[in-house]
Amino acid sequence: MTIAPLKSRKKSIKSGFHLWYERVMVFIILFNVILVIFNLTYIPLRDFWLQGKFQLIFVQLHRPVNFLFFKLDQIEIQFPPKHPIKIIPSKLSRWITNTYDPVKGIAPYRSTQEYLNLVSRLEKEVQGINQEFVQPSLKSPTTSPSFAQQQTELDRLLARLRADSIEIIDTNPFQVAGKTGTLEKIKNEMTTYIFGKQDSNHSPKEALRRFWSKEFLFREGFISYVNDLKFFNQTISPLIQTNYFRPIGENNLPVDNFGAIDFPFGVLFFLEFLGRTWLISRRYTNIKWFDAMLWRWYDIFLFLPFLRWLRIVPLIIRLNQAELISLRPIERQISQGFVATIAGDMTEIVVLRVISQLQEAIKRGFVKDFFRQSSKKSYIDLNNIHELTEIIKLITDLIVHKVLPDIRPEAETFVRYNLNKALTQTPAYNGLQRLPGVKSLETQLTEQLSSQLYATFCKILENVTREDPTFNQLVNKLSESFNRSVGKELKAQDSVDKLEYLLMALLEEIKVNYIQKLSQEEVEELLEETRKLHQTQDQRIDLYSQH
Repeated sequence: MTIAPLKSRKKSIKSGFHLWYERVMVFIILFNVILVIFNLTYIPLRDFWLQGKFQLIFVQLHRPVNFLFFKLDQIEIQFPPKHPIKIIPSKLSRWITNTYDPVKGIAPYRSTQEYLNLVSRLEKEVQGINQEFVQPSLKSPTTSPSFAQQQTELDRLLARLRADSIEIIDTNPFQVAGKTGTLEKIKNEMTTYIFGKQDSNHSPKEALRRFWSKEFLFREGFISYVNDLKFFNQTISPLIQTNYFRPIGENNLPVDNFGAIDFPFGVLFFLEFLGRTWLISRRYTNIKWFDAMLWRWYDIFLFLPFLRWLRIVPLIIRLNQAELISLRPIERQISQGFVATIAGDMTEIVVLRVISQLQEAIKRGFVKDFFRQSSKKSYIDLNNIHELTEIIKLITDLIVHKVLPDIRPEAETFVRYNLNKALTQTPAYNGLQRLPGVKSLETQLTEQLSSQLYATFCKILENVTREDPTFNQLVNKLSESFNRSVGKELKAQDSVDKLEYLLMALLEEIKVNYIQKLSQEEVEELLEETRKLHQTQDQRIDLYSQH
């Protein structure tokens, strides 16, 4: 047994070359979209690309907190390491920033970069000094000229670092890059490192002056110096490195050279759009080139020099066309959600419109005109066939020759049951049941009677279906007499007015009761039934294709 498909399933049959072309273009578009997203997020994520690190931040609970229906109390959270977690190697992160900073017009900020250069010079200067000559406990200072010169240079560098530290706090060079918060973090870190905790009695300027002093750096010789410089290089220096300078262009916006990178992609996508739409206009009749462009409207986002993030729309559509992803479930949900949103309102509007038109027709006297014209005009027969008679005969013939023979056992059983029920309700029959042999006689009688009744009924209907001119005339006369009698009674003014009033009231009640219920009906349930029907249909088509 084969199952016929309900409808033909549409499949995208593409040639090998066409499919590969679609996929190559998709990968080019995907690469361009990745570049666009990287460009849009480069400035907010530049700290990550610069250092290749990110810091996990957790909030520690010090008191009970109600979360939904649960009470969180005495929860200890394991904090990550103090320093950020390294994700990208230093060489790779340095290459990324060195390559892409010029694209965004980013350059190191002069004052903060000079500050870091001073720290590097300080490290080199200290490395050239012999360890034993900078020990604070040394009782006999040397009189070597080189030592004195080195000490003088060291003091000069430290003094300049102290002065530049105060200047950085006063001028806030981080404000240009929108990193004032970074400066605040530097001040907090330095204050905490020097004084042990943030205290309003100690200012960041005081902490920086103390940090860049010989007495503090070499308080325990080279050991303290190494630890202090390690703290600075691991905590303070990365924060300072995040500062940058970005000039303003002639368009009153920050310099951005990404357009030069994106231009070749825009040219490629524009030429591909022109060629594809031209082929569509040649392939399909009555479709102009402009109509084909509207057909592929989503490809326009690929070569627009603004709103580049919208290129993700043609990317998703192209991925579906290249058969790399399937948007069929999403399309189904979107369409069904749209239908669910407007189905109730549209149905209500349409039905209300129809009912309002009926009410307007009744107000204009449609009922009166109908009965008045039916009495004046004769019925026009177009084919010399009385359709009502033929319909009755056709239905009767179908019932007699097809339906009644199939249901005869069930029909006789039904008639027999009702005869037995009628007999048992007769008082005289209840008295006869006490006589011997009456029960079997009852069974035989009801069986014969039900069979004869059913046969007689079938015989009558069979005679009706035969060609009988007299029967046709009687049916015609009966219908004409019925129509004439109904029209005569309804032509009375009181009857017509009452009929119009009842019809108007009925339609108004339908508006109030049924239309409101229709608009509040759960359309999602109807859509769910539709989905089940489609799934069953698809399963039948799959089974048919397998066979």
